[in-house]
Amino acid sequence: MDLSIIIVNYKTHDLTLACIKSVFSSATAYTYEIILIDNASNDGIIKSVNEKYPQVTSIANKDNVGFSRANNQGIRKSKGRYVLLLNSDTIVQQDTLDTMLRFMDENPIVGASGCKIVLPDGSLDKACKRGFPTPSASFYYAFGFSKLFPKIPRFNQYQLGYLNPDEEYGIDSLVGAFMLIRREAIDQVGMLDEEFFMYGEDIDWCYRIKEAGWVNYYYPKTQIIHYKGASSRRKPYKIIYEFHRAMILFHNKHYRQKYSWLTNMAVYIGVGLKFGLSLARNKLKPTR
Repeated sequence: MDLSIIIVNYKTHDLTLACIKSVFSSATAYTYEIILIDNASNDGIIKSVNEKYPQVTSIANKDNVGFSRANNQGIRKSKGRYVLLLNSDTIVQQDTLDTMLRFMDENPIVGASGCKIVLPDGSLDKACKRGFPTPSASFYYAFGFSKLFPKIPRFNQYQLGYLNPDEEYGIDSLVGAFMLIRREAIDQVGMLDEEFFMYGEDIDWCYRIKEAGWVNYYYPKTQIIHYKGASSRRKPYKIIYEFHRAMILFHNKHYRQKYSWLTNMAVYIGVGLKFGLSLARNKLKPTR
């Protein structure tokens, strides 16, 4: 088996079916399997997939165990030389799998790679190529310096806006919506950290992969479409909480010992303020 594609479903029934259809519609000589994990959605996805795509391996969780743990369930069942984390709200192009697998086979130093990811309106999903969220990178991003000075590297350490999205290069971090990982890299660094519930696990994985000596690579010779959730609707409290908890978790795991107590305190205060502002803004949004 060349490739194991891991898809986690949480109440995205129609999008998940469309994602799986796009995979089976792709043109590749590589062999692959799809492993679907449903996080207690109660949306009938397992029944629909079993009827339409019986070749898909399905796992039905009784509880929502989060993104990291669900993906790890799939990885444990996987047989491929490569593992692809693929969001349920994405559509791959006909050449995506073939292009990315060929690239990985030709570049054995690459531990993880990602393609170009675009939103439905054709704009770039900026999360597809990122730097690590160091205290300075996070500060410039959170307080808008990256938007004010988009072409200055110092102020764009996180989203790397100064780099051409149509060119290829090694980067710090990819995004879990489409992350292709070499099996040897997983064997070396381990699977996703299940302390992260639904944010930050992809950056943490990329950090560990890079620390182990592998290259994380952005390869925009093919692309996928990412249908992100509508930002105009009010988000559940847990989503906002987990997003900010992931920031603290990542900082404590990788940066706390590298910085002074003053810098660490500034990070905690900054995340706390951002959390409070996010809750306030979210409360003003409509529920539907």
